[in-house]
Amino acid sequence: MNTTDNTILITGGSSGIGLEIAKALSPANRIIIVGRNKEKLDAAAKDLENVFTIQADITDENDVNRLYEEVKTSFGGLNILINNAGNAYVYNIANDGDAYSKAVAEFTTNYFAPIRLSEKFLPLLKQQNEAAIVNVSSIVGFVPGANLPTYSDSKAALHSHTKSLRYELAKDTKVKVFELMPPLVATDFSAEIGGLENGIPASDVANDLVKALKEDIYEIRVGNTGLLYDNFFAATEGAFAALNN
Repeated sequence: MNTTDNTILITGGSSGIGLEIAKALSPANRIIIVGRNKEKLDAAAKDLENVFTIQADITDENDVNRLYEEVKTSFGGLNILINNAGNAYVYNIANDGDAYSKAVAEFTTNYFAPIRLSEKFLPLLKQQNEAAIVNVSSIVGFVPGANLPTYSDSKAALHSHTKSLRYELAKDTKVKVFELMPPLVATDFSAEIGGLENGIPASDVANDLVKALKEDIYEIRVGNTGLLYDNFFAATEGAFAALNN
């Protein structure tokens, strides 16, 4: 798809993967980065071209409604929605306890928020000659990380939902659905599980996304995610088609 002259909304855009995506796409597009912390948003956008900020909590229905109205009124539409914001707890599911509360928080941000945002913005996206939704999942959507049990659950759910959404929207709309599946990435978000020492640069993830958008590669398996998929999951690719035909 075209990767210039778009209006692009990125949740969790003030740091990490979201910020690197904004940097990669900002010279040739209008970028809206969304987050809860206004100071972080302003600092992230300060030295970037064509980057605008909207403070909003994507887990709050009223904030999502306000976000939609502001994008519609101030920007006149939307071409690409990138559901990047995430929430994760590192813990031992057998011993640490409170798995339910952690799971609710993670699913609210990682699964339910992308569903709500996609549904909310679909009318704007459908008005475009070409549009896209990008859901950022994870390598743990394929194989759970034992120290990220319910975060892994939420990303597996997002992976499943993304496949269904892509299948349905391809029938009668011009909205394309991409899934960005990073491995461990060197960001503050992953610092607790060794991401700063062992993760790949967030810029690599952003660059792979831009390349995939241009080439219409809908499942973007970055780095070790691709190796894991090729070695253990590629043979199951026909299962979705078989089930739905």
